[in-house]
Amino acid sequence: MFRSPAPCSSGRRRKLPFLRAALAGALCLSLMATPTARVEAQGGALPMIRDAEIEAILREEANPIFIAAGLKPEDVSLYLVGMNELQAMVTGGQNLLLFTGLIVRTENPNQLLGVIAHETGHIASGHLARQNEAMRSAKAARLVTLGLGILAALAEPSAAAGMFYSADYFGALQMISYTRVQEGAADQAAAKYLEKAGMSGKGLVDFFAKLRAQDVFSNIRKYPFLVDHPLTGDRIESLTQRVTTAAHYGAVDSPEMLEKHKIMIAKLKGFMNYPQVTRQDYPETDTSFPARYARAIAQYKDLNTDEAIKEIDALIADYPKNPYLYELKGQVLFESNRMEAAEEPYRRAVELAPDQPLIRVSFGQTLLALKKEGALEEAVKELEIAMRADRENPMGWRLLAEAYEREGDAGMARLATAEQAFHLGQLQPARQFGMRARELLPPNTPQFRRANDIINAAESNIPRRVRGG
Repeated sequence: MFRSPAPCSSGRRRKLPFLRAALAGALCLSLMATPTARVEAQGGALPMIRDAEIEAILREEANPIFIAAGLKPEDVSLYLVGMNELQAMVTGGQNLLLFTGLIVRTENPNQLLGVIAHETGHIASGHLARQNEAMRSAKAARLVTLGLGILAALAEPSAAAGMFYSADYFGALQMISYTRVQEGAADQAAAKYLEKAGMSGKGLVDFFAKLRAQDVFSNIRKYPFLVDHPLTGDRIESLTQRVTTAAHYGAVDSPEMLEKHKIMIAKLKGFMNYPQVTRQDYPETDTSFPARYARAIAQYKDLNTDEAIKEIDALIADYPKNPYLYELKGQVLFESNRMEAAEEPYRRAVELAPDQPLIRVSFGQTLLALKKEGALEEAVKELEIAMRADRENPMGWRLLAEAYEREGDAGMARLATAEQAFHLGQLQPARQFGMRARELLPPNTPQFRRANDIINAAESNIPRRVRGG
């Protein structure tokens, strides 16, 4: 049985994402972000959320934009920030952060694609590399997922406590303040990318015009996006002239993409809003799939497990090949302490979506909770597959460490724990567990070398007086 993710030296090399900023110096990447005043006002927490279905929809929408900009989609990291702020930003490297508050305020895919194209313009033009603002610190960030993270917090509070990012992540983040020249350049780049991808720039103009109108007529609240991306009438006029003369200005979103966009927004609202608010947004008279989906999630959040399962089963009856419905059913059952019942829907979700590592991690966690023969071995297999595909999931590493420990493989358990700390930016624990793993693993193996990689990266970023060396 294969027991380790591929070492750093094998397979294609990916740039480090935003969430590994603590190791940026040692691994030759400098990251910048905007810990806005709104974020700091809420205790400095920047909640990053994960959801397989939403990430898949965003990728399907955004990848043509990245390709049009001359970027490799696999090199661009998309992150969801679970806050109601109307905001989007990019950080050094090729990292794009979309706040859920912005996504749910877009009326169609074209509007969201316009914003993504604009932010891609900043990435492709290297605007962040030319920023020279003062460095500032921020407090720790935390990882929250629509599925797995909330599940872990409810099922094992002590595990959730370990999912907080170290302050090192944001200790050296740089404030972003775009100039009007850069904003105009990003607008024009966005128009070019949209046209090259065969998409209309109308959504970008419409969204900017809506924000501009609200900005002009309201002195009560300034949207964060407008603070970091100041809009002017001249900018909108210049952009309008560019997109209205483009060949694909009349292009419209396909019915399939419109439906997926509605599903994404319904799911975000269902998970992030109070159940009563979700029911107001999606009343019983609305029998569409997104509305039924949102109401099922509202039942789950209201702890009405049987009603939630009933509504999910009705959706599955109508859409039996939808893996995310089985995933949701598995989550609801697991969190209601029905582990045995959760196994089958998770297994079916993996069968229908074998390339979704987040689903495999949830399935692996379910298997770890079962007492039947063979469950532990299968859990290890599922988690190893998941972590080879998504190395940056700290919860997956924590579960894999638990699985290895239960199998009696202390070396691999310590290595997985070092990986978890590494991806959380907790450098001292990463170093300590890496050293313990190195003592237990066979020398000159890929796993031994991976432990060395983690130790060296951590030591390069930990002050000597802190590490005691």
